Amino acid sequence: MNLRQAFLVSGIGYLLIFISGFYANFAILETMVVPSNAEVTVSNFLKDHSTLGCGIVGFLAMLFFDIVLVFSLFFVTKKVSRKLSFVASGFRLLHAICFGIALMCLVEVYRITDDSVGLNMQSLQNLVMSLLQRFDEIWTMGLLLFGVHLTLLGYLSIKSDIIPKSIGYLVLLAAIGYVVSCSAKLVMPNHTDYEQGLELLVVLFGVVGELSFTVWLLIKGLKKAQ
Repeated sequence: MNLRQAFLVSGIGYLLIFISGFYANFAILETMVVPSNAEVTVSNFLKDHSTLGCGIVGFLAMLFFDIVLVFSLFFVTKKVSRKLSFVASGFRLLHAICFGIALMCLVEVYRITDDSVGLNMQSLQNLVMSLLQRFDEIWTMGLLLFGVHLTLLGYLSIKSDIIPKSIGYLVLLAAIGYVVSCSAKLVMPNHTDYEQGLELLVVLFGVVGELSFTVWLLIKGLKKAQ
């Protein structure tokens, strides 16, 4: 893969991650899951089972393009430091592995809400909420690793002769959002009191940092292609 291809593949991959991730998480999962109400959550899954399936497909697409970026971003930054680029890619791969494991919990939710024979409603609700909690916890650990990846990617971008330093600082801003939010979620017992603020931190910083990088990658890739 040459540099122009790396820019283009990375830009397209990042864009598709945004689209599939926002669709699966915000348009589907968050509209169906009510953390404080197991009855409503399970009822939503039973009533709109195919919608849950679409969300899982969206998450699978996000995971696929995330793995693509493990390799394409390595080519984007390797001229700065091959070793550090390799480490950065490793942390993104670890994040992808964590998310893949977390996603299996969601697949299990899909399976048991499709065939709940032998489970009474209370048992089904308890099992579903337990799986959703596990999904959230494992994904949070993965996002913390992703924050480390973004920290290294931001540093490599700042040191790069090709990537604008402003983009590197914006990526570091996104990294701060992920690391602070996920660390608080994992270690603070009362993190639910600040949950909305922490999620807003990730969304705002992440969108500003990663979307800026995405747009730059696309422009650079398409410009070189002309």
